[in-house]
Amino acid sequence: MKISSRRNKKVRLTNKGNLSLYFIGTGSAFAKTLNQNNLIIVKGSDHLLIDCGTKCSQALHNVGLPLVNIKNYLITHSHADHIGGLEEAQLFGRYVVHQKPTMIINKTFEKILWEQSLRGGSERSEAQNLTFPDLWSVVRPKKLKNFPRETWEANIGSINVKMPRTMHFPDSASSWRACAWSCAVIIDDRILFTSDTRFDRELLESFDAKMNFEVIFHDCQLFTGGIHASLDELSALPDRLKKKIVLMHYGDNWRNYRAQAKSAGFHAWAKEGHTYSF
Repeated sequence: MKISSRRNKKVRLTNKGNLSLYFIGTGSAFAKTLNQNNLIIVKGSDHLLIDCGTKCSQALHNVGLPLVNIKNYLITHSHADHIGGLEEAQLFGRYVVHQKPTMIINKTFEKILWEQSLRGGSERSEAQNLTFPDLWSVVRPKKLKNFPRETWEANIGSINVKMPRTMHFPDSASSWRACAWSCAVIIDDRILFTSDTRFDRELLESFDAKMNFEVIFHDCQLFTGGIHASLDELSALPDRLKKKIVLMHYGDNWRNYRAQAKSAGFHAWAKEGHTYSF
């Protein structure tokens, strides 16, 4: 893994064919000095945006990449720091460029995303009510067999993604099965991007045993409790996992915890505005 030495001033959606990840942001939902934890995957001429929060469009504009240039989306769950920019994407596509963006989404989550979040601002935009397929081209992932938990798979060109269900919210849920719909993203069977999740040791151990990830980008809350994995909880993981973990989705005060994370043996903190190449 190679990390860009400086923040990217310009971001492009093509490269020479290697796998690269650009962190639009690394911040938690309530961070004010950090952009939201959204990610662009690029491989050759293919790209995929993982989550599109309320700050995403502006953050991309600041590095010379208009949101309209993003053609492919994958959404991990329905919180605003992950979906807040989707109304702009779908309406700009409908009325300005007259081209639907593409989303990887199964039928279950499509219904949740449309009925509970996107429908209100778009359904009655025209004389005849609009539906999700009027605004998005849909790629249906397939449900995989013989995986440790419910997992879905799809391809955007040369980019392969697998989406295992995660245990995010509510905090009272005893397992991922009892949680609202949310997923992590496994990229080319090499990298685990957890998106938002509570501490879920079984997720990490079972999928790492199956795939032996090169890197795990993991949600990291700086206090214990609620619906995110905390630094203290993650510190209890085996050293072999902590050596792979790059911490992300953290609060504005993350610098106060650098010594603790280093002592615990984590690989690093994710760098906002930087590209990771593999």
